[in-house]
This record gives sequence, structure tokens and C-alpha cells, in this order.
Amino acid sequence: SVNSGPRTRGRPRKFDRDAALAQATCLFWHRGFRGTSIADLSEAMGIGSPSLYAAFGSKADLYAETLRYYRESYGALAWGRFFSAESAREAVRCLLLDAAELFAKCRVDEVSGCMVTLASVDDETAELREFIRGLRALTLDRLEERVRLAIAGGEISPLVDTHALSRFAEAVLNGMSVEARSGATVADLRGVAEVAMLGWDASVSDGGDHRKQSNGSRSIR
Repeated sequence: SVNSGPRTRGRPRKFDRDAALAQATCLFWHRGFRGTSIADLSEAMGIGSPSLYAAFGSKADLYAETLRYYRESYGALAWGRFFSAESAREAVRCLLLDAAELFAKCRVDEVSGCMVTLASVDDETAELREFIRGLRALTLDRLEERVRLAIAGGEISPLVDTHALSRFAEAVLNGMSVEARSGATVADLRGVAEVAMLGWDASVSDGGDHRKQSNGSRSIR
């Protein structure tokens, strides 16, 4: 199953598992699930297919593990300052700016964009699709929690639509990932991030009064 942990049974392996996983991550990130074959993985990881299956399970299991590896190794580079920022605004701005660096100038050769955002699998791998959906949901959960804390602390008006504001930030982040894969530079993406923050400021300004006026007497909750 794609949610099972690393396999440890069997004879001792004569390869560096972490290094092999890093190579698999790079390959999946660059080519995607469908575009990567077991033969491709075996060559990149430096192990035969029997050892690959013994160590990582199926191709779907390995893909899920590389997504976790990406989230923990590379995704953390974008999220580090988000968690330590003093305000929701600064948290989101740091996230977008740091993601710009990660997406367009990644340490891994020949890859760009967010591996989780760009992930796509075959129709028959329903369990893997759900796993990917869960990873993507984590981004929105983090954003919504930060906005809720900002509302509770008085930084943002309770009239602001928490879900819509968080979705806005998520959409910008995802769009930056796609643009990076299409060749956008760090400067391009940093510009997008700064313009997005103008949209954030407009959304939270005036305590939500401008939204109440544009939507009649109905407040946004």
C-alpha cells in the first residue's frame, strides 16, 4: 500500500537506500509517475529491479515514498519561515518568496516546480491519487490555520472569508509551480509573489467592509 512505511525485512541490502531514494525522487519529479519506468528507476538508483521491489515495494509505493521525501527535504525549504513569522501576512509572503527560490532554482538538476503540485498518476491508481490529494490538502490546512490564528489575534477581521483567503494563497503557490516548470525565473516568481501580497492586503483591508458593500448586506464568514 502507498501508505506503508519503508520495508526492512529480507537480506541486508548492498546499496545506500537514502541515496537511491533521492535519485528516484529526482527522476519522478522530472518525468512524473507515468513517464518513469521501472527500468528507468533501476538505472538511476543503481539497483536491479528485484532489489528495488524488495526495498520499496511497487512503483506506486516508491512514488509515494518519494513524495514524502520531497515534502520533508525540499518542501521544508519553502515552509521554514512560514512557521516562525510573527504575522499571517509575513508568513504567506515568506512562503511565496521562498517557494519562488525553490521552484525556479532547485538544488536538483533539471527539475523545477513543486513535485506534489505537479504530481499526476494513472486512473487505475486510485489509492495513490488519494494519497497525493492528502498531501495537497496539507498546504491548505496550514494556510487556513494561520489565518484563523490571525483572526483570533486581531490581525485579520473575522469578516474575512478564511477559506477563500487561504485558497487564494494556495492558488498563487500552485500557479508559481506551474510557471516555474514552464521556465519562469526566480525574479519572475518573486514578482508574482509581491503582486499577490497586494491582493492579500486588499482582501483583509478595511475589516472586510469593502466586501460587505460589494455583496449587499451579507457578510462573508
